[in-house]
Amino acid sequence: MKLEICIDSVESAVAAERAGAIRVELCAGLMEGGITPSAGMIRAVRQRVSLGLMVIIRPRGGDFLYDDTEMEVMLEDIAVARKLGVDGIVIGALLADGRVDEEKIRTLIEAAGPLQVTFHRAFDVSRDPFESLDALASLGVHRILTSGQEASVLEGADLIRGLVKAAGERLVILPGGGITPRNIAKIAALTEASEFHLSCRRTVDSGMTWRNHRPAMGAALYPPEFSRKVADEAAIRGILSGNS
Repeated sequence: MKLEICIDSVESAVAAERAGAIRVELCAGLMEGGITPSAGMIRAVRQRVSLGLMVIIRPRGGDFLYDDTEMEVMLEDIAVARKLGVDGIVIGALLADGRVDEEKIRTLIEAAGPLQVTFHRAFDVSRDPFESLDALASLGVHRILTSGQEASVLEGADLIRGLVKAAGERLVILPGGGITPRNIAKIAALTEASEFHLSCRRTVDSGMTWRNHRPAMGAALYPPEFSRKVADEAAIRGILSGNS
């Protein structure tokens, strides 16, 4: 079983590598589904881990219908990521009618050069999953991250299994969304996938002794100010050892 761990910190990257994950996907803004991390964060992670480092290239939250200005941003972010030594990028773009935006994806892949390319969960809101799979395979995408177009991988397991079979050797179907140490063995059996994407996080209390709980730094979701989530090294080890 191969694990890719979704992370947003150097601490989580180090924990994922020590636990035996093969890759991390580095993001900022996980409460928005992930947006492009800063150059400083990419550099710091790359300096500290040697496992596969994928970086999401997503200029904002929301939908995946991008204009020309947003494309400029993504192309510049890819150039920065390449200079910082990442192993791959995680991208996605759709047309207004829900089809894969093949022109934009082709342009982003060309900018990435030899880097690996994962198409992220924009796939889960695309119009026709098998049509999208064929388009992405023809473009040379290496992986598709998907929950099976459902709220979680368990709910989308039937579609994921069909996608694994349809993909064959063309690309890897990477289940992600709601995977935990408790359900991953069941998901592996149901989907017949060989690689899995999860965050596997634990809560770490803040070191702050002075705490003012009245103001919130986030928006409507109000994330907690005095705790944070980091990759759980022990839980990842448990999955890989079969002791989860």
